[in-house]
Amino acid sequence: MISLRLRRLAYASTAAAVVAGALCCAAADAATLSVNVSARGNQRATWQDAFDKFKKANPDVDLRVTYIADDAYKVQIGGWLATDPPDVVSWNAGERMAYYAQRGLLEDLSSDWNKNGWSQQYASVKEASTYQGKQYAAPLGYDAYGFFYRKDLFEKAGIKGEPKTWGEFLDACKKLKESGVAPIVVGARDSWTLAAWFDYLDLRINGYAFHEKLMSGEVPYTDARVKNVFTAWKKLIDDHYFIDNALAYDLDATTPLLVNGKGAMMLMGTFFSALIPAPIRAETGYFRFPVIDANVPIAEDGPVNVLLIPAKAKNKADARKLLAFMEQPQINADLAKGWGQLPSNSQATEPENAISKVGFQTLANTRGGIAQFYDRDMQKEMADEGMKAMQQFYSDPSQLDAVLVSLEATRKRIYKK
Repeated sequence: MISLRLRRLAYASTAAAVVAGALCCAAADAATLSVNVSARGNQRATWQDAFDKFKKANPDVDLRVTYIADDAYKVQIGGWLATDPPDVVSWNAGERMAYYAQRGLLEDLSSDWNKNGWSQQYASVKEASTYQGKQYAAPLGYDAYGFFYRKDLFEKAGIKGEPKTWGEFLDACKKLKESGVAPIVVGARDSWTLAAWFDYLDLRINGYAFHEKLMSGEVPYTDARVKNVFTAWKKLIDDHYFIDNALAYDLDATTPLLVNGKGAMMLMGTFFSALIPAPIRAETGYFRFPVIDANVPIAEDGPVNVLLIPAKAKNKADARKLLAFMEQPQINADLAKGWGQLPSNSQATEPENAISKVGFQTLANTRGGIAQFYDRDMQKEMADEGMKAMQQFYSDPSQLDAVLVSLEATRKRIYKK
């Protein structure tokens, strides 16, 4: 994570010192920015490039940078927002944002959306940035989810074209299995990879509105519509369309299965395109999750990172200036490229990578809703228990009813509804 202090040079003499690894109190004229930075890739350099451009465009603003470890940031952000917060923080959209908005800890940015044209440029992620009709987040990069697949294995199995419907997808799975290839690779040891499957089956069967109600604890897990999701999933497991012993593999361990041709497809975020080994890059394609019910508007998983202004921020004027700068189409594109993500601004330059291009167009043109991924769309405790339950279900699908009863008991305890 990065903690940044933005101060007017005219008031530099009153600025408080920045303590490495922590945030200290800011002077009344200070704007402080805390940014979530992953240890993966050149995240820090990407942020710094954007900040340097901001400084060049705003020479009267001084930025000082402090880096905070990811785990520490997640622990501290709640305390910052409730007491003496920085003026801008980075976070996640969806439930994680709504959690703080509901408690009155975030600044309403609806006027910024209207003034800066964000409603048009960020139409696909506006709903994920909204709580009770008001926008609280300024979107950054996001990931699209879909199927990576081996074109050569499809051709060998006699599959003509990318599956667009569930029937075509099941037919492709059958042909791949008959050709001696596991149709679907999944690293189920990482429970979040199973969560992607639950998300998409629910979005395609029940739609975005139902999915979000389920994520917010408003729907019982014993509801027949939830069981329909697991029943569709159970058929894939019962027909042995997933790799054997999937629970023994994490994401890293699944890559060799694609490389050596033992598996043909994998549901994963577009960030995975940067990890595809050179030997199979030319033979790797990507397509969106097929339609199951044509009457259900197409929705997608597109977890987006965002910037927020705390309600107790001291320098909201400079904070808004920074957000407006970061939301520009080219800055949004540059940040996304540096992070291996997709720009969430529809006017941003399209990614050069062929797979990223598909993901960008998919999300930019999605109007059925953009979900924020299972563990970002609900309270953490429920998400953790839900993903454990998915592993239990995957291990023994015959226990489906018992798994749903257990999940419902957990939902009642956590949400008290």
